[in-house]
Amino acid sequence: MPAKASGLGSLNVVDEFDGGFGWIAHPDESMERTSHALVGDDGVWAVDPVDAEGIDARFEEAGGLDGVVVLYNYHRRDAAAIAARHDVSVYLPEGMSGLSANDIAVPVERFEGRLPGTGFHLRTVTNRGVWQEWALCDGETLVVAESVGTADYFTAPGERLGVSLVRRPFPPAALDGIDPERILCGHGEGVFADADGELQRAISEARRTAPRMYVRHGPTLARNLVAAML
Repeated sequence: MPAKASGLGSLNVVDEFDGGFGWIAHPDESMERTSHALVGDDGVWAVDPVDAEGIDARFEEAGGLDGVVVLYNYHRRDAAAIAARHDVSVYLPEGMSGLSANDIAVPVERFEGRLPGTGFHLRTVTNRGVWQEWALCDGETLVVAESVGTADYFTAPGERLGVSLVRRPFPPAALDGIDPERILCGHGEGVFADADGELQRAISEARRTAPRMYVRHGPTLARNLVAAML
């Protein structure tokens, strides 16, 4: 099982709801990279997308692609390729220094506050050193790029949602107190039942379960981190 697959993926749709959908382009990779499309006023916004056959048709069915958003500096993924095909810009959070226009071969726009044409607002998850991460939230749906996920290497036994192994010693306090109805993750399928409870449990228990998580998933984490930075 590769950490991160290459090439055009397939459109394995997950996380489908009234406000958008998600897809896992390469379900056999250990990173379980998940992409999302969020419905706006006139079309959809792709978030941290991995390219997949048939995704352009899904965008058109939803009114067309308004733009591509990158929420985590290591989630450049296929943002530029998808944006170029649809003649739209890649949007980066204002303040993201770990990724710049020089890293993306299409027009780049910076934004803060509300994502244009949507009810989603940016929330800073962490903006320190090499980890530059933001989330999107509209009061019902929380989109988290990296700090929490449902992929196997994110979760302890009994967890549906877990904090990244890298963040477990210092859980993402910026996400504490949010009460979403659903959580869309950058790694793994989303959480649609008891999402607020799962988020609070993941954050509150992150340190306690960290030692056995490192033993269980440490090698996978190391391999995935190397793959993510390539």
